[in-house]
Amino acid sequence: MISKSYILSLDQGTTSSRAILFSRDGQPVAASQKEFTQIFPQPGWVEHDPDEIWSSQAGVIAEVMARCGADSSEIAAIGITNQRETTVVWNRKSGRPVYNAIVWQDRRTAGLCDKLRDDGHASMISDRTGLVIDAYFSATKIKWILDNVDGAREAAGRGELAFGTIDSWLAWNLSGGRLHVTDVSNASRTMLFNIRNLEWDNDLLSLFGIPSSMLPEVRSSSEVYGTATGLFTSGIPVAGMAGDQQAALFGQMCLEEGMVKNTYGTGCFMMMNTGSKPMKSSNRLLTTVAWKTGNEITYALEGSIFIGGAVIQWLRDGLGIIKQSSDVEQLASLVTSAEGVYFVPAFAGLGAPYWNQHARGIITGLTRGTTAAHIARAALECIAFQTLDVLLAMEKDSGLNIRELRVDGGAAVNDSLMQFQADLLEADVVRSGVRETTAAGAAFLAGLATGYWSGTDELRSLWQAGRHFSPGMRTPERESLIRGWNRAVNTAIEWADEPEKL
Repeated sequence: MISKSYILSLDQGTTSSRAILFSRDGQPVAASQKEFTQIFPQPGWVEHDPDEIWSSQAGVIAEVMARCGADSSEIAAIGITNQRETTVVWNRKSGRPVYNAIVWQDRRTAGLCDKLRDDGHASMISDRTGLVIDAYFSATKIKWILDNVDGAREAAGRGELAFGTIDSWLAWNLSGGRLHVTDVSNASRTMLFNIRNLEWDNDLLSLFGIPSSMLPEVRSSSEVYGTATGLFTSGIPVAGMAGDQQAALFGQMCLEEGMVKNTYGTGCFMMMNTGSKPMKSSNRLLTTVAWKTGNEITYALEGSIFIGGAVIQWLRDGLGIIKQSSDVEQLASLVTSAEGVYFVPAFAGLGAPYWNQHARGIITGLTRGTTAAHIARAALECIAFQTLDVLLAMEKDSGLNIRELRVDGGAAVNDSLMQFQADLLEADVVRSGVRETTAAGAAFLAGLATGYWSGTDELRSLWQAGRHFSPGMRTPERESLIRGWNRAVNTAIEWADEPEKL
């Protein structure tokens, strides 16, 4: 194994599929990316075509290997990281999906979640899964497919259907249908998995009416699951698997209890390593499995922000005030402040720490003097404000004063956003020297399982800090900005609540 040159990391995200080859020094040597279709059948519904996800992923695998001139024999292992919670149900015999993938952002089951909460299931679900009841997670999405796709429930009862999050879907296709597996980190996001005994929970399966025969086998995050064959001239071990945020935590080398990272992707996701025991949140954060390596389990606290970088995509595709996402920093820099404009991007409700499924996005504080530049600046700033809300909740839960935040993801390259983030948090923001930390995490897990890297000590030596951002804003200005943000969030929540009061 020591002669192998690369680890192949598959980073299947919400808007694109990527493949990246990593070398022994932990650096990416080649990458390929392909966007795929976002499907919005109704307001609040978000779907993907699972076959398009697989074809785009297969395509970038071929591209990255050609770009690097790499042969299958040079690849030591494959690691998979993925958009979490997104739900695929397929026929075991044909391998074809019975419905589009229902994406983590989808809100169609919000009413069912309300009923579950009203019926008194919140405490049991929280105790066993570490999650709040929300349409975000996979369980209600599976139930919706079984209840709404003709013949699906009957086929599931006959054992003909398989469920998986995207990691499972990729492993199934890579292996020609021989592997139906997931890892503990992805399983912990389904609202069906007991994070204490690390098993599928029969009571929850009964509550949602989901046959156990649909479920993948749960494995650790770093082991050889099987072999990828069809796309390659020789078989390659599939040996690492973790949900995207857990992979980023690992890729940032947040291996010690109390270390924190934030990923600025389509959403924003802050995670704190809480060690070998689950920490119950009193501030509406999620308790989740970070990873399992060997016999060691690591847990995390997580704050999930549904709309992060996606707000910039909306400025481009919905509002049309920028032509490409990278234009937002230049547009926002035309003004020195948002001048009282606040943007609450609750396009898919509000995540942590509010967990309001019915909140909707608002822009407030508009005047005749408001320009596109003010709106662009408010859009950037809302990403930092949402991160502040989560960090404050995390500090309360952990009792720690967080003084360093490791950051990664697409929006983390924006220097003005990262400086504003440091100012709001009154903490150092440290951007990773390797931008591809999520893909790196999956590569590291696969490399550990196959002996490509000797252990975590070697991996720690590979991690490099990029730029540091230190806080410099005056306290009165900071406090005024935060008061304005809190007023805007309360307005978004009130707007959603009002129809029910009339």
